[in-house]
Amino acid sequence: MALHEIYMQRCLELAALGAGSVSPNPMVGAVIVHDGKIIGEGYHQRYGEAHAEVNAVNMVINRFDNHADLMKDATIYVSLEPCAHYGKTPPCADLIIKHRIPQVVVGCRDPFPQVDGKGIEKLIAAGVAVTVGVLEQDCQWLNRRFFTRVQKQRPYIILKWAQTANGFFAPADGSQHWITGPEARKLVHQWRAEEDSILVGKNTVMADDPQLNTRYAEGKSPKRVVIDRRLELSTALNIFDQTVETLIFNEIKTDIDGKIKYIALEDFDRFVPQYILFQLYLQDIQSVIIEGGAHTLNTFIHDGLWDEARIFTGTSVLSEGIKAPAITGTNAGEYVVGADSLQIFYNQPK
Repeated sequence: MALHEIYMQRCLELAALGAGSVSPNPMVGAVIVHDGKIIGEGYHQRYGEAHAEVNAVNMVINRFDNHADLMKDATIYVSLEPCAHYGKTPPCADLIIKHRIPQVVVGCRDPFPQVDGKGIEKLIAAGVAVTVGVLEQDCQWLNRRFFTRVQKQRPYIILKWAQTANGFFAPADGSQHWITGPEARKLVHQWRAEEDSILVGKNTVMADDPQLNTRYAEGKSPKRVVIDRRLELSTALNIFDQTVETLIFNEIKTDIDGKIKYIALEDFDRFVPQYILFQLYLQDIQSVIIEGGAHTLNTFIHDGLWDEARIFTGTSVLSEGIKAPAITGTNAGEYVVGADSLQIFYNQPK
């Protein structure tokens, strides 16, 4: 592996530490190298706080008395193009120019319209040598949620369900039936902590009264999204407990009750997934896990609105019931999780 790629790989490792904390911003890592040694590194830790480049520069300043001389002969590696606009923080391109870092190596361009090449242009105009495209696909993949939201104007969509060994999703009467073991349930809660929102249909809430939180994992609980066309759900259910922002998509009213937001869709007979996804996009929601039920999952699958599917298969069987959704996509592997198996699919090649 070439030196550029080694340092960019470290940027990716750092960037991933921001998972679940920086949305709707991208995950970004930065490494400053002088004479073959890393003298500073950082990552974007939390939305609204310092960017990766700022944290890396601050590490150099705090560690070395001769930081100005070191940075004038250093290279900064950044997994995503340095920003060129004032947002929650000042432009990182200006920071690099200010500290006279002569070389910048960028993993991939930022597709956000206010950046999208402008950071690179600003650096080049200031006489900085810029290299772009080191581990580019890996850098884009890490931020696939961010790229999807910016380029497709919708959140990144993860489908998740469990099915019995003989392909059933749930009993025919819609009653609760645990298919997977504790290891799978803990993993699902960890996934929830990494995403912005979780979506279910009315029938799933009625059957399971789920909390849709992260009680078996560390990290924040995602926003809850529920489809309840005629507002038939009892407010005594867990989703109305006011602990997490909860969006109820319906055809009756638009209103706010504490952390419960009722959003009326203009048409509940056509394009419901599209309307919901655009509303989530408008609220800066970058990713959504769709956990059921079968009808809701099949609606999104039918419209081709999914990016990733995570399917558990348990060891139990049902003699009859609701069939699990069927999906076609790129199979990214099968894994053992306790007594269950997990398959990952992508809607396009990884």
